[in-house]
Amino acid sequence: QVQLVESGGGLVQAGGSLRLSCAASGRSFSGYAMAWFRQAPRKEREFVASINGNGAFTAYEDSVKGRFTISRDNAKNTVYLQMNSVKFEDTADYYCAARSTGAVSTTTYSYSYWGQGTQVTVSS
Repeated sequence: QVQLVESGGGLVQAGGSLRLSCAASGRSFSGYAMAWFRQAPRKEREFVASINGNGAFTAYEDSVKGRFTISRDNAKNTVYLQMNSVKFEDTADYYCAARSTGAVSTTTYSYSYWGQGTQVTVSS
């Protein structure tokens, strides 16, 4: 079992930066691929970024490429999402997710463990 707790959300102006964190409990954190998803009001949850177990491989949704960076610190059981040059359309609840295999995936159903989410609001 893995429990995930997100933090770092808040209000940010367009063009600004924000860093989200996700702290994981449980053993063998490096054995889990991690991801960030987001869900805007009245929209479906969508993939944002994913990272494999050892941090060597990442994947991004096209609209965040070059602006967002996913990283992890396995010694701290934490995964991060650095959000730069944020846009109004980045406004959403952001969720951390884990899957019990080291390989990345972009689909929600691939992830068994989810955090409660942290809200990001971008003001224009």
